[in-house]
Order: sequence, then structure tokens, then C-alpha cells
Amino acid sequence: MLQRLAHLTQLERKLTDFPVVAMLGPRQVGKTTLARQLATQWRGSVRHFDLEDPDDQARLADPAFVLRPLTGLVVLDEIQTRPDLFPLLRVLADRPDTPARFLLLGSAAPELLRHTAETLAGRVAFHELDGLALDEIAPNETGTDWLDSRWLRGGFPRALLADDLAASREWRDAFIRTYLERDLPQLGINLPAITLRRFWIMLAHYHGQTWNGSELARALGVSDKTVLRYLDILEGTFMAFRLPPWHTNLGKRELKSPKVYVMDSGILHSLLGVGAVDDLLAHPKCGASWEGFMLHEVIRRTGAKPGEVFFWGVHTGAELDLLISRGNRRLGFEIKLTRSPKVTASMRSAREVLGLEHLYVICHGEGDPWPLAEGITAVPAMCLASQNWQPLR
Repeated sequence: MLQRLAHLTQLERKLTDFPVVAMLGPRQVGKTTLARQLATQWRGSVRHFDLEDPDDQARLADPAFVLRPLTGLVVLDEIQTRPDLFPLLRVLADRPDTPARFLLLGSAAPELLRHTAETLAGRVAFHELDGLALDEIAPNETGTDWLDSRWLRGGFPRALLADDLAASREWRDAFIRTYLERDLPQLGINLPAITLRRFWIMLAHYHGQTWNGSELARALGVSDKTVLRYLDILEGTFMAFRLPPWHTNLGKRELKSPKVYVMDSGILHSLLGVGAVDDLLAHPKCGASWEGFMLHEVIRRTGAKPGEVFFWGVHTGAELDLLISRGNRRLGFEIKLTRSPKVTASMRSAREVLGLEHLYVICHGEGDPWPLAEGITAVPAMCLASQNWQPLR
């Protein structure tokens, strides 16, 4: 079992500061496992309720009677199935001396869990858990093949740690089917599974491109508003994400639509029908897949939050894959599927126009970073698995 120590530390800190912590992420990403790891080192009593278990559902028929006397850590798994608990949790969180801390596990973003944001405002901290990161895998691996394996299989633990590639693909295919046919209806999202699957596959072919809702709407025979709703659903359940554009206000013809990505590289490859690494390297979306994979790793390693991450591009061709803006600092990241990146005119333009403190070119391979030009450094992907590389330190 992989120990996700950074997440454990953050959860402990948030539970110290807040009476309620909501750990959110897609199904099967390891939320329950992480909660159990936290429970083993919790000082005090721990009670775990699985809100999809019929026995626990029966125990919570009168939730106030059961939850009010509990102390220590109380874990409520799959909280999105019981929105009626949020008003009670507000009352319990406001008690003097907070005798209990509540850890909520959910498979939907705060925007879908409106009751959480509205009822527990000021009392809840959110913690997002996604797939296994490179720095979480690295201590358990030797060599470099695991980098391509993580890229190909994705970050879901069962897909990544499967005995072989065939078993990994089988698990990912089953995950996609279960997500469409069971998970979404449980969230109250009633859409034909075949329609959303078609949209999801089309989105996979747009992975790494700017959003063009009109084109997707025409292909599906629906309205622009409908495909935007489909995208909202995938993003709200951690299956896709949008990277907003950065505007310099310098009068340039900048791109104004967000870029769209499938969240997990393994799910992306299943939607594209990609099998082995050789198939991936020959696929037209190979570069875009690598871009999305590295994008997530950089964001995780830098700790960048929503509102700090952007891309930048102009219609004349200059672009930057990732801009992190924090306070007065601006760092740029260009992602290349090569072991020998070169400085391009687009990089120099981005650095000048955006006033970047530094520009990092994330490439394939291992070894130490090396300078490409003044203010531009090449960073092998394996550096993202090392704590020594800290661009925002």
C-alpha cells in the first residue's frame, strides 16, 4: 500500500483548524484508503460510516441520535448520497470545544455539493485527492520505466498497480461504464449514458485544445448550452478540467476560450482506444496527452490553486502551456515530449510579453535541470518526483 504522506499531513492540519473537512475526488482514487490510514494514527476514537452500506444507512436512520454523542474523528463516506446531513453537521460543528471532527468523503466537487458550501460556510475546509503523483510512486520504484507506465495507465491506484496492462485496461473500461451508468444517476444526474459517453470520447479528441462548444454541439446535434452542461458535469465529478486563458490587456489578439483536458491520462487513453506505449507514441494525441499529464504534475508540485493557473496564447502562434501567477510572481512552463528541448521564438515571446520570472521547459527523461538560455531552464520529468526541485520556493 502506497503511503500518501503529503495528503495525510495536510488532512491532519486541516482537521486541527476546522471542525469539518471534505476530501473530494473521483471514485476509486483512494479516499477511503487514505481515511483509514489517517484513522490508524488518530489520537482518539474513530467511527467510520459508509453511506452506501445498507447497515450504516440503517444506523443513521436517526442521524442526530447517532452522531451527537460521538467524539474524536467521525468519517462519513460518500457524503453526496446524504445531503440531509449537512444542517445537522452545522449544528454539531458549532458546539463548544468541538468534541468531534468530521471527515467527509465525496465524489463530487463543491459546486455539485451546494449544501456543503452553503450550510457549512466558514466551518469546512476542502481537500482534493486525485491520482497517484510521481513523487508518491518514486520511493517504491527503481529505473525510469514507471514514468511511462504512470503516463499510460493513469493515476487511479487499481489501474496503475494492476498486474499487467490488460488488467489495467479492463479496470479503466469498467470504471468508465460504472461512472456513466451508476455514479452519475446517484448524484441525481439523469442523462443517457450513451450520449455522455459520445461527448466524453469527443472531448478526449479535443484534449489540450481550446474549447469549441459550437463544433461539439453540431456533432452531437444539441445546443451549445447542452454541451457546456456536459462539460460542467465531467468537471464537477473530476473527470475533466478547464485551464483558463491569461489576458495581458496589451491589445494582442489573444485566445479567450479555455483549454480542455480529460483529467486522468489513463482514462484519456481508454477513451482514445490506446493500448500499449508504442500505440500511444504513434497516436495523433500523444503530445497533447503528455502535456496534460505533465500539467497536472507541475500544478501538484507547485501547490498552485485555482485562480493561479492559466495558459496564454495569441492567434499569431505564440503560446505558453502553463502560467502560474502568485502574488507578484509569474512562472512559465512549456511542456515538450522530447529529451532535448530547444529554445523557440514562442518561448522568448512568452517570457517577454508576460514578464516571467523564469520559464521552465518540462521534457521527458531524467537527470538534473540545465540552462537553455537566460531565464529558461530545461527540467526532465523525473525531477517532478524529487523534492529537490522547488520552483516556487
